[in-house]
Amino acid sequence: MPRNSLPEPTEDLKPLSEELCARMRSNLDEDGLIPFSRFMEMALYEPGLGYYSAGLHKLGPSGDFVTSPELGSLFAACLAGQVSELITELGACDILEIGAGTGRLAIDLLENLPVEHLPERYLILERSADLREVQRQQIGRREDLLQRVEWLDEPPAEAWQGVLLANEVLDALAVERFRQGENGIEQMCVRATGNGLSWGFRPAPPELKKAVARIASDTGGEFRTGYRSEINLRLEPWLRSVTASMRRGLALFIDYGYPRREYYLAERSDGTLMCHYRHHAHDDVFFWPGLQDITAWVDFTALAEAADACGLDVEGYTSQTMFLLGCGLDRLLMDHSTTSEDGGVAISAEARQLTLPGMMGEKFQVMGLGRGLDTPLRGFSLQDLRHRL
Repeated sequence: MPRNSLPEPTEDLKPLSEELCARMRSNLDEDGLIPFSRFMEMALYEPGLGYYSAGLHKLGPSGDFVTSPELGSLFAACLAGQVSELITELGACDILEIGAGTGRLAIDLLENLPVEHLPERYLILERSADLREVQRQQIGRREDLLQRVEWLDEPPAEAWQGVLLANEVLDALAVERFRQGENGIEQMCVRATGNGLSWGFRPAPPELKKAVARIASDTGGEFRTGYRSEINLRLEPWLRSVTASMRRGLALFIDYGYPRREYYLAERSDGTLMCHYRHHAHDDVFFWPGLQDITAWVDFTALAEAADACGLDVEGYTSQTMFLLGCGLDRLLMDHSTTSEDGGVAISAEARQLTLPGMMGEKFQVMGLGRGLDTPLRGFSLQDLRHRL
C-alpha cells in the first residue's frame, strides 16, 4: 500500500515518532548505519517511544490489528481443551502467558477451564508497561480471576510446571534483514536521509553470513542477486530464557509463518516483513516509526531447531484450523447453536475468521514444544506437519 494511501497520524502523536527517529539517528554506527534488527527493536520497544512502550491503542477495531482472542471467546474455549488435557497429566501446575495483549485470553481461558483444572497461578510476562496496565484493568474487574494472576518482569527464576502460551509473540521479535548482493550477502541496515530514515547496506557480519549460508543450503542453493528476506538470530537464546525454568510442561506458539523451505521460496523475494497501522497492512517500515507495528513471519523450522538446542521436544506442528478442530471446535459450535439466543450465528462468524484459509486458518500455525510429556496432544491429533519442517 503506498504511503500516501495510509491515514495520517494525529498531530499529538507525530512528535513521538520524530523524537524516536532522532534517537535512532544518534545511535548510528561509525559508517552511518544501524542494523535493521536494532531499528526494529527501537521502533517497537524503545522506552516511552516505541510502539509497545508509548501507550498507543493497539488492539481491537479502534486499534491497528485484531488478534484471535480479541474476536471472541471461541479461541480460548478451544485452548482450554488442550490445557485441561495437560493439567490432567501434570497435576498442579501454572499457566505462563507471554505478551497477553488486553488480557482477553487470560480472562476467557480461566472462565472456560473446569474448576478442577484451574491453574494455581496464571503468570503474565508482559514487556509493555501500558499493556500491563490495560490487563490489570480488564482482569481486575473479575476479583475471582485476579487472585490467580501475577505479572512478571522476567521469566520465572524458580522451577515450575504447566503450560506456556505465546500467541503472536514471535513475529514481534526483532529480526535481521539480508540481501543477496552481487559480491555476497549484505546486511540490510537503516541510515539517515535528511530528517527521515531509509535503507542502507553493508557486507554481512560473520554470524549473519553463516546463518544465511545455512538457509541457502537447506533450501536448495544460493539466492539470486537482489533477493531479500529476514532471519531471527536471537530466537534460540530467547526461547531458552522463557523455557529454562519449565521443569515439565508444554509451550504453545501460535503465529503466522512457514516451514523454512516455504519461507525462503525464490518467488518470496522481498521477505515477509509487514507493518500494521489502523488495520492497514503495508511494507513501509519508515512510515512514522513508533506509531505502527512491525512484524516478520516465523520460520517454524528455526523454532524447532531452537527447541532441540534448548532440550525441548517438538510435540506437534499444524495449522490453526486443524489445531482448533483437534481441540473440539466442532463440539463447541454445536453446543452454542443449541444454547445461544442467535442460534450460533455470531460464534459461527468467529469460527470462520479463525479457520478459513483466506483469513487466519492457514496463515497461522501452531507448534507445541514439550518437556517431560508422555501423552499425545489432542491439538495435533487430526494433522501433524512435522515432516514439512
